[in-house]
Amino acid sequence: MIYLVVLLLVCFGSCLNESKKSITAQQVVDKAIEVSGGKLHNTHTVSFDFRGKTYEANVINGKKILKRISRTDSLKITDVLTNNDFQRFVNDSLVTLPDSMANRYANSVNSVHYFTRLPLGLNDRAVNKELLGEAVIKNKKYYKVKVTFDQEGGGDDFEDTYLYWFDKETFKPDYLAYEFHVNGGGIRFREAYNERYVNGIRFVDYNNYKPKEKAIDFFAIDSLFGAGNLELLSKIELKNVHVEKNP
Repeated sequence: MIYLVVLLLVCFGSCLNESKKSITAQQVVDKAIEVSGGKLHNTHTVSFDFRGKTYEANVINGKKILKRISRTDSLKITDVLTNNDFQRFVNDSLVTLPDSMANRYANSVNSVHYFTRLPLGLNDRAVNKELLGEAVIKNKKYYKVKVTFDQEGGGDDFEDTYLYWFDKETFKPDYLAYEFHVNGGGIRFREAYNERYVNGIRFVDYNNYKPKEKAIDFFAIDSLFGAGNLELLSKIELKNVHVEKNP
């Protein structure tokens, strides 16, 4: 009888451990989007200021519309990026841009909105997700997820690789890193801080780090951060965040 009870306890413990291990990267990301208010992006207009420019994101009839507005004493420049098109307006007049310049501006607008809306973009069609396991950063346990992109639909930077660390308890992405290849390439590591919810949508600012040495193992960058081997490059701060429900 005692043997049977011990056997049942062992089996029960094994089942619990197996259940914990069976979580997938997709399930982690889905939960992260849920707790960050992801669905509300489809029904609310988001606006914020970043480095002297105003950004606005909205979804109308299933169409994502991302804007960047720059102002001077006499000019208002509005860049508008939709699912399939980029346009620039100067004082409300549409201007024609060379393809190379339009593409550069579109990537710039998309980049700011992408990081602001995270983890929402991690379920885009071109995204591939892989659960690498668990990690510990500052005595907290995280799911460590690798993200890559298909060439089709993955944008100009489809060859970049991302890592995300999702809190095992809350599923919030507290850290991310990426290895990029444009302009000579490099590696960045971002630490989220100043978390706040505005009408149900989560926003954070970031401490933006880079490695002190170029030759590092990208997949071990969380260990380098814990050992103090990254240097602060910049702070990424959103100002005047507003979220309003669409009519």
